[in-house]
Amino acid sequence: MKKKFKLVDLDCGNCAAKMETAINKIAGVQSANVSFMSQKMTVEADDDKFDDIMKEVVAVCKKVEPDCKIIL
Repeated sequence: MKKKFKLVDLDCGNCAAKMETAINKIAGVQSANVSFMSQKMTVEADDDKFDDIMKEVVAVCKKVEPDCKIIL
């Protein structure tokens, strides 16, 4: 399953790159792309575990950029 999400208050390109790298290391994620310019994130992951994976994605993003919100 591949889904796109809007990001709010992502402050820098470096943070976006760190988030993308961390998300790609999560088990079950096939690919992830975080774009600072468009303030969007695309996550492709296992269908049956997608909700659990997204919980991990949100936690990782909060660790890198505490002010950033993911519109699920």
